[in-house]
Amino acid sequence: MANILVVGPHPDDQELGMGGTIARLADQGHNILLVDMTDGSPTPHGDRSTRLPEAQAALEALQPGPGKPRIRRVLLDLPNRRVVHSVEARHLVAGQIRSHQASIVFCPHPLDAHPDHVATTRIVEDARFDAKLTRQPMPGDEGRPPLYPKWLFQYYCTHLRRIPDPMFLIDVSGYTPKRRAAIEAYRTQFAMNPLAAGMLERLEAGLVFYGSRIGTGAAEPFSCPEPLGLTGLDCLAL
Repeated sequence: MANILVVGPHPDDQELGMGGTIARLADQGHNILLVDMTDGSPTPHGDRSTRLPEAQAALEALQPGPGKPRIRRVLLDLPNRRVVHSVEARHLVAGQIRSHQASIVFCPHPLDAHPDHVATTRIVEDARFDAKLTRQPMPGDEGRPPLYPKWLFQYYCTHLRRIPDPMFLIDVSGYTPKRRAAIEAYRTQFAMNPLAAGMLERLEAGLVFYGSRIGTGAAEPFSCPEPLGLTGLDCLAL
């Protein structure tokens, strides 16, 4: 089983972009750590006192069944709306990569209108490299050894009105209820926000469309800056 790190600029980005995949991977027994760069506050209807409990409730909604490693969540506490690419931010993420010994890292797709999202992706890309540097302690690395995660994947939680152009899709059939429950846990962002009316339904329509591309009921899209390798055609969904 793999150690997987999923980095989000704000609580709810991971769930919106790949909540079904997180739930599926957790059920498969993978060891998953969600890293929130910021607490996501303030927002028009939320502050720190509401956003942090919402993030915890969303985490619980994604948890796997008994006997599987529980998904964990860590807050790096960078300033919301002011995330910038810096050595300090890179090293914070590199420390989490090391402490989790992550072989797979997910981050947002780099094409985005939100500066926090764009900065987060650049930070994660460089942190992946920084995590392998020898004789260089990283904050929060718990003394774990340097490593270079084998894979970097990008999920879609963009603020641009664009059509994603994914390199691959992950079947999340059967996991859409968990995904929706995790997103609905962010009440200040959705139930209490008039601007979000109908958003969940539109997002779920997208899942059905992507699922139709691979012959399943629902799927989530991903990109990758490096080529994916196949050991055979038996692993293809179609």
